[in-house]
Amino acid sequence: MRWRLLLACLLAGCAGASWAGQLVVRVSDSDGHAVGDAVVTVTPANPSTEPSPSAVTRYVDQRDETFIPYVQVVHPGDRVVFRNSDGTRHHVYSFSEAKAFEFLLRPGESSPPLTLDKPGLVAVGCNIHDHMIAYLLITSGRAKVTPSQGQAVFEQLPPGSYTVTVWHPQLRPGQAQPSQVAVVGEGTQAQHADFTLSLIPDPRGFTDREHLDY
Repeated sequence: MRWRLLLACLLAGCAGASWAGQLVVRVSDSDGHAVGDAVVTVTPANPSTEPSPSAVTRYVDQRDETFIPYVQVVHPGDRVVFRNSDGTRHHVYSFSEAKAFEFLLRPGESSPPLTLDKPGLVAVGCNIHDHMIAYLLITSGRAKVTPSQGQAVFEQLPPGSYTVTVWHPQLRPGQAQPSQVAVVGEGTQAQHADFTLSLIPDPRGFTDREHLDY
């Protein structure tokens, strides 16, 4: 009897996996070029209770006077460490409502782990190098950052209706956050959602106040 029960459970598990669907979200700009660093969020119409992911420590490096990565998705409870891999000082800060902080980091130094405990958008800057900008999007939902190919793939989604939203730090001011509804079916056929964004130029220019009065 035990082996029959085990076999039934295994078959049920396999069947359950096959019912899950895939959603492919493609993001491009008004010229048809793939857009990286876009945050794609997928929200089910009928949310189910899912276990919260375990908290992890994430890193934001500073190399060549650039925050790496530019955009990162984190979950409430995650920690972030800012690491200075440059040969110059960085004064990392944020006045964001979701998390305000300030670290003065000399070359080779790292900040203590900073816990991000509530959802929201954290804009990060350097008070010495104004061209340095980064963003931490804290969310408890399903979200991914598009790579340079401009595509985010969500696997093993239960069949149903989902609201797909896209955010990018270079969306034109006043532009509503693009959103659409995607219906994920059963089986292995992927559902696609395409977005075209109107973006302003990358604001990460070059301004260095390292040798000014600071």
